[in-house]
Parts: sequence; C-alpha cells; structure tokens
Amino acid sequence: MTHPHPTPDAPQVTVRGEGRLEVEPELARIWLTVSARGTDRAETLADLTRRNARVLDLVKALGDAVEKLETGGFSISPELARKGRGERVHAYTGRVRVTAELTDFTALGELVTRLADLEMTSVDGPWWELRPASPAYAEARRLAVEEAVQRARAYAEALGTSLSSLLELSDAGLAQPPMPRRAGFGAAAVAYSAEAAGEAPPLDLEPQRQSVTAEVVARFTMRPPAL
Repeated sequence: MTHPHPTPDAPQVTVRGEGRLEVEPELARIWLTVSARGTDRAETLADLTRRNARVLDLVKALGDAVEKLETGGFSISPELARKGRGERVHAYTGRVRVTAELTDFTALGELVTRLADLEMTSVDGPWWELRPASPAYAEARRLAVEEAVQRARAYAEALGTSLSSLLELSDAGLAQPPMPRRAGFGAAAVAYSAEAAGEAPPLDLEPQRQSVTAEVVARFTMRPPAL
C-alpha cells in the first residue's frame, strides 16, 4: 500500500493504542480419565465400559450446563509378566479419556466431587477460558482504538492544532493467555482421584479472571500547527 507522503500542509502522527480488560471466564474445562485393570481381557473391558458410562451419565445429567462432551481416546493393552519367557500376559489395563466443558461453575463443583468419588476415575482441571467469539475481544479492540484516538488528539493539541483525517488503522494483535489457566488451591494442583475423594462436599471453585489485550496502530493527518 502506498501511503501519502507527509507535507507541511498535512503533517502526520502515528500512534499505538492498547485495550486491556479482565473478565470472568465463560467456560471451564475438565479432563477425565477412566481406568480399569484385571487379569481377564473381557472383564477389564466390561469394567471400563461400565465406568465410562457412569461418567458420561453424570456429566450429561447437568443438561444445558454442559457446553461440550467429547471422548478423546480409548486404549486397552496387555501387561506382560516380568519373569519367565514368552508372551505371558500378567494383566490388562484399559483407559478412556473424556473432556467436558461447562458454563455453570456451581454445577462444576458438584460434578467434580461426584466424579472423583467414582472408582478408578481421575479428574484434572478446571481450565478457565473465554469462547472464541466472546464479546470481550471486541471490547478490547474498541478500547484500543479509543486510546489511539485520544493519544493522537493529545499530540495534536500539544502542537496547538487538531486531527484532520484518519489515514490508516491496523490491527497489531489480540493478546490472550498462551494456554487456558487452571484453578489453583494453594500450591497444590487441582487433581482428584477416587482414592482421596471419599464423601467430600461439593468443591467451591473460584473462577480465574481472564486477561484480554488488543493493540492497534493508527495514522492521522493534522491541521498545520502554528509553530
């Protein structure tokens, strides 16, 4: 793109504007791992199927509070005996991995406790996120443009003049957290397993606010100042 060359009759000012805000998360994601282990392959698979169905039923029971429910992977593999020769199978291990996204964070605390109370089931999370089309991104861009105009206007006023026209507005980027942030309780990771959960009450989860930053570069012409 060819830009108009600045002249004494049309001086230019180029500024950067930034919009920054913190908002409540819109989604919470948890990862579930359902396991089974036994000496008989068919029985191990049956246990895994039963436990997986129980996990899915608990999540689906929350209805509209669940934004997404996906099975990420399934595996069942033999464990060979450490002693002896040949391919003698000692046991079979099976796993199913499930991802769930929720919008109701009160329901999330209840769900995590119930899931952690299931046998051979572990829960990792939550990871707090915004939706890709969250209004927070548009608001951050609006704030960035607003700051760019205010900054350019301040430069013009410092010269005793005013802005004349906008020549260019470019998006310098929308900064988001490099990865969804996980809740924390002290120094411990938020991970749960059936062995430790017992009959615990619903967890009181405090959503972590999400930082959104947008930047723009704007170029204006000014009315000639009287220097």
